[in-house]
Amino acid sequence: MTKEVVHVAAAAIVNDFNEVLISQRAHDAHQGSLWEFPGGKIEHGESVHQALLRELHEEIDIHVDSCRPLIKVKHEYADKTVLLDVWKVNSFTGKITGKEGQAIRWQAVDQLSHSEFPAADVPVIRALNLPESYLITGKFDSIHDFEQRFGTAIDNGIRLAQLRLTHDWLQENNKKTASQIINLAINLCRQSGVRLLFNIPEEISTEITSSSLHLNSHKLSQYTSRPDCDALCVSCHTKEDLIEAQHLGADFMVLSPVQATATHPDVIPLGWDKFSEMIAEINVPVYALGGVSPGDLEKAWLAGAQGISAIGALWNLP
Repeated sequence: MTKEVVHVAAAAIVNDFNEVLISQRAHDAHQGSLWEFPGGKIEHGESVHQALLRELHEEIDIHVDSCRPLIKVKHEYADKTVLLDVWKVNSFTGKITGKEGQAIRWQAVDQLSHSEFPAADVPVIRALNLPESYLITGKFDSIHDFEQRFGTAIDNGIRLAQLRLTHDWLQENNKKTASQIINLAINLCRQSGVRLLFNIPEEISTEITSSSLHLNSHKLSQYTSRPDCDALCVSCHTKEDLIEAQHLGADFMVLSPVQATATHPDVIPLGWDKFSEMIAEINVPVYALGGVSPGDLEKAWLAGAQGISAIGALWNLP
């Protein structure tokens, strides 16, 4: 028997203190007593945006001034399938009130507990804990140049970064230099509250004390279960890559190339429509990579992306 698909518009309302508004489900409701993000079922003839505005006015008495897509999550429960269409609300007017008698509270985003929410909300919590941009380190001429570039990126707001050192780079340099770069990146990120993931050759992987990893698509096929790490990101190029990375337990992914790049002129870009189609049923935050810059953030969000990931546009700053 085909399960009912319930399409829900939900809101992640985040304040200036990086707290998100959550409400408690009724004790006798499906997934009762758990906390959730306010919203409700989309009615016939409504767009997601229209349903979101209506539900937030009916539930908590606010009028939304500005919002944008955050993530879509399709989750199968034993009795039904839920499609969560979650939007991030940037500004609103009105005084928040639980008009239906529901408990509501502001909760720090980094203190949201998976166990207190329905399973469908777990990817939403992951998305809320990720920034809009993911830096990939690129070429540098010296240790000083690396420090200057990384420092500039951090000063420009980067809060998630991948330290990428290739086998070719290691052949031209040495393990001592690699160790200095690794330690420098760790210290810069620790001082600034930046999350750092490593994409480095196995020969120098023993240098790292962090267990946050970024796997390229070639390494993805080498794993049958999630590696022992705190955070895992995977580079994907095909729908099969995305599905395999999701099964592996990736916390987030990058999908490329979305647009044409100077470094890979012969590769046909996906384009935003294809990007959106490929991630449509992936319940993990996905960054758009390849020929993108901060100016493409609106396009990325409308396509369902977490945001943008880049080397050139985020690393080669003046």
